[in-house]
Amino acid sequence: MMERTLSIPELILIAGTRVALGVGIGLLLAGRLSRDQRRAAGLSLALIGGLTTVPLAMAVMGRKNATDERTGLAA
Repeated sequence: MMERTLSIPELILIAGTRVALGVGIGLLLAGRLSRDQRRAAGLSLALIGGLTTVPLAMAVMGRKNATDERTGLAA
């Protein structure tokens, strides 16, 4: 198992992108806005959330400060 450390700003960025993606999908499925408003807002938020998640995930996964099981991590 690999362990990675995140700073508070990185954690907030990751959470924010997940929120934008979720809200965008929710708006696409919601019935409170007109069809055009819902589609525009939902697609915008979903795209922003999805596109900003990719570079953040790559940055976290590509870190060199990861430790593995050989360093004595306990389950």
